[in-house]
Amino acid sequence: MAKVKTSFYCQQCGAQYAKWQGQCSSCKAWNTIAEEVISTDKKDWKTTKSKSKQKPILVKDIKYQQEPRLLTQNKEFNNVLGGGIVPGSLTLLGGEPGIGKSTLLLQIALQLPFKTLYVSGEESQQQIKMRAERITTSFSNCYILTETKTQQIFKHIENFEPEIVIIDSIQTLHSDYIESSPGSISQIRECTSELIKYAKESQVPVILIGHITKEGSIAGPKILEHMVDTVLQFEGDRNHVYRILRAHKNRFGSTNELGIYEMQGNGLREVNNPSEILISSSKENLSGTAIAATLEGMRPLMIEIQALVSTAVYGTPQRSTTGYHAKRLNMLLAVLEKRAGFRLGAKDVFLNITGGISVDDPAIDLAVIAAILSSNEDIAIEKNICFAAEVGLAGEIRPVTRIEQRILEAEKLGFSYILISKENKIADKKYHIKIEKAGRIEEVISFLFG
Repeated sequence: MAKVKTSFYCQQCGAQYAKWQGQCSSCKAWNTIAEEVISTDKKDWKTTKSKSKQKPILVKDIKYQQEPRLLTQNKEFNNVLGGGIVPGSLTLLGGEPGIGKSTLLLQIALQLPFKTLYVSGEESQQQIKMRAERITTSFSNCYILTETKTQQIFKHIENFEPEIVIIDSIQTLHSDYIESSPGSISQIRECTSELIKYAKESQVPVILIGHITKEGSIAGPKILEHMVDTVLQFEGDRNHVYRILRAHKNRFGSTNELGIYEMQGNGLREVNNPSEILISSSKENLSGTAIAATLEGMRPLMIEIQALVSTAVYGTPQRSTTGYHAKRLNMLLAVLEKRAGFRLGAKDVFLNITGGISVDDPAIDLAVIAAILSSNEDIAIEKNICFAAEVGLAGEIRPVTRIEQRILEAEKLGFSYILISKENKIADKKYHIKIEKAGRIEEVISFLFG
């Protein structure tokens, strides 16, 4: 009879301890350490006869063939994954409660041309049917199973032979091999290991939904994120309708891509042109606004920057930003005062990036300065002008990367002028947008305000 061993795990971060204690010394959480079964009798690897036929092989001798990806009807989801779902991969999707994780995957599952098994441990089949009817009226090859025991799930999988498996969620599953409750560290690790083994042996992709903690990280042991092939994060504010899908880890593609969705009554709508939500549709020219050409991963975006400069009522002027680094704003204000002669030290400055997104691309520096000066002088900048340049400490206009992508995006959206650095090298190509180059802040001010 194998001897059962137990250990103590923190349910918050997964740290292991030899005995119980009140506070986890790793994540500083209280009353989160619980006893769990960790293993049975283990043999020494030296005395265990391996049945594997794998042998070391030179890299140049490895035969590799690019496998076709499984494309969904959701282009944003395909882009974030790097071109579609890889056969045999394990994908983990995390996000806040109520953000729309189950809605997104059910919507994708209902539109897939492949035989799909949607396993839910949180909702009944009737609840899922109600949601499915709200999302779409055509149901394809999606089958629903409400089960939490992994052994039963694999029996159904063996009989059903799906092409894609979706699990909602990994925290609700439990295995008979581990004597602990669902959602515990041991259960999550064991259930994920079983799913990985199934995915790699059968070449059937598995997509998991994961809960997150109050700090925003995926609940369970950190090793969960290391075990899976792809980690996706579904972000957004429940008080706003827009959601962003990001890849934090991707073994089969880039982590720079993102997908943007709009939450509607009939599900999530793909936003193929993000600039439509980031630029106001007002035809009126207002002072204190400027348009910047930025990049989010590989995707160019046009964002609207709003600034408000007013005389400080109290002793110390306020510096407030939304979606932009406050220290970066202070630096640009110092450059304006030192290099361009604008006295902004006694004025309040408020800066906002519309659409509720955060941007750390230095290419929006010039647009930030233009918006601040526009508000300070109370002179509106024309709506057909956009900016793509970094501003240095000496007041010089510095070049930014992938300038041609930014120019093409501005041209596609109908802008007439784009201001860039004169140091940027552009290929000899005829653009329908007029490109204005500047080397100093003074040149930009002269172009905008005369």
